[in-house]
Amino acid sequence: MKLTGAQMVCESLIREGVDVVFGIPGGAILPLYQTMPEYPQIRHILTRHEQGAAHAADGYYRASGRVGVAFATSGPGATNLVTGLATASMDSSAFVAITGQVSRASIGKDAFQETDTTGVTLPITKHNYLVMNARDIPRAIHEAFHIAKTGRPGPVLVDIPKDVLIEEAEFEYPETVNLPGYKPTLDGHPTQIKKAARLIRDAKRPVIMAGHGVHLAGAHAELKELAEKAQIPVVTTLLGVSSFPETHVLSVGMPGMHGVAYASIAIDRSDVLISLGARFDDRVTGRISSFAPLAKVIHIDVDPSVIGQNVKTHVPIVGDLRRVLRDLNRIVEPQSRPEWLDEVEQLRRDHPSLRIHPSDKLLQQEVIRQLSEVTQGKALIVTGVGQHQMWAAQHYMFTEPNSFITSGGLGTMGFEVPAAMGAQVARPDATVWSIAGDGGFQMTMSELATLVENKIPVKFALMNNHFLGMVRQWQHLFYKDTFYATKYTGNPDFVKLADAFGMLGIRVTDKTQVTPAIQEAMAHDGPVLVDFIVDEEENVYPMIPPGESLKQLIEAPEDLEHVSAQGGHELPLPEGDF
Repeated sequence: MKLTGAQMVCESLIREGVDVVFGIPGGAILPLYQTMPEYPQIRHILTRHEQGAAHAADGYYRASGRVGVAFATSGPGATNLVTGLATASMDSSAFVAITGQVSRASIGKDAFQETDTTGVTLPITKHNYLVMNARDIPRAIHEAFHIAKTGRPGPVLVDIPKDVLIEEAEFEYPETVNLPGYKPTLDGHPTQIKKAARLIRDAKRPVIMAGHGVHLAGAHAELKELAEKAQIPVVTTLLGVSSFPETHVLSVGMPGMHGVAYASIAIDRSDVLISLGARFDDRVTGRISSFAPLAKVIHIDVDPSVIGQNVKTHVPIVGDLRRVLRDLNRIVEPQSRPEWLDEVEQLRRDHPSLRIHPSDKLLQQEVIRQLSEVTQGKALIVTGVGQHQMWAAQHYMFTEPNSFITSGGLGTMGFEVPAAMGAQVARPDATVWSIAGDGGFQMTMSELATLVENKIPVKFALMNNHFLGMVRQWQHLFYKDTFYATKYTGNPDFVKLADAFGMLGIRVTDKTQVTPAIQEAMAHDGPVLVDFIVDEEENVYPMIPPGESLKQLIEAPEDLEHVSAQGGHELPLPEGDF
């Protein structure tokens, strides 16, 4: 049958199982929008900014495992997706962006709202397309979804000129995908799996490091089976948080720059380190030459490019993590390691990283701890980037798999509002809490209107300290208290702001108000903003300065030395960024 290009887009999305799209119309993509009423199976959520659409599509995928979709028009509409595409690319998140482009005859002629969208997004997408004929739309979209969700997931962009959306052609949806140059390896090599099993058998102090790949492969049960069968302590990277129940006796928490000290020390003492879907990010390793110096490394990942990229690997295994772990679990011998597990427990007692120092002021750590207790560790938590993100990873005790969503690799402030929206749309029955900083929140808070308009009941825990908290902490530690361009002196009244958006706003200024406010927010059937007025000078500990080793670990404020006469701390400038 003959269809317009716009109809082909909609028909293709339906065949890919798409039920919701986030986006904003504009001139070049308008033919697609004018076709949407013919396809009521696809819900369209009108965001307030294309960045919001991208993060929402990203959050939708991370929460559900189903590929998210974002629409944008040409020029500024497409470029507004860039931050969201880069965020998804760094964190291996699958969504398909469909953008309008100026008509074919206008391409390359500096037409109104023209941008080389495929050129701009080439480095930050897994793949992208410029579709110049309507008949190619079904194949491009089918391939886009296949590429986005297979192998190491990632964002794919399909750019379609306006006149191609209007053009008619015969609609033929391909049954299969034929991409000779793209054949992800899914099954691990049997010999390598046997080598890994032998290393695990002979290990005295093994540690599992669970990364984002556990979530992406849905390998939570297989991870738990390996840990329990071989009695191996489990540490989780930032994006691996919630891949293993934190109430489990073998859970050791998050290592690295702001991880708990005992997790980092356990890695330092390990003789075998089993990396599951983690890429040895610099926030975990610190100085590479000092990382896990005694350990032989088993690295399992679907992306061969990350194996050996940062850390020397002794047993590399390329494959889908769930499949590889199933094969590995079949041959791993049951183990008992009482001495090593006792040693790890002693590390936990000797380094109580999660203790909260008494304060008369309301602390973010206390808020997150109480949020964890009220929700019993069962909420779906979405965060922004900064201090609140680290405290959420530290103090929220996740008991449900894949219940922590955050921007890891790119560290995108503003992620917290739209990504929580996408996560809630993907899992309407879940209790979704967005833990936000007042800085990042204000970058994308326009999406509160989208939440209210679409009755999406996300709850926001806004950590309002009137500072870019992590920047202030770095200025304190590394720049002798030279605080510049860090404090917000013109924050709005967030409760009044919530009211203006048509949602419930609650202000909390006292410790006794925290739990009642959380309970009130959860009892409300719509979106809620809880404005927690927290200590302005609270710092995140433990901390390993970027580029440094475990020897430079700052466990608590009292560990700081070399205090200058001005009160600033003369630590060496870090090698990396926060």
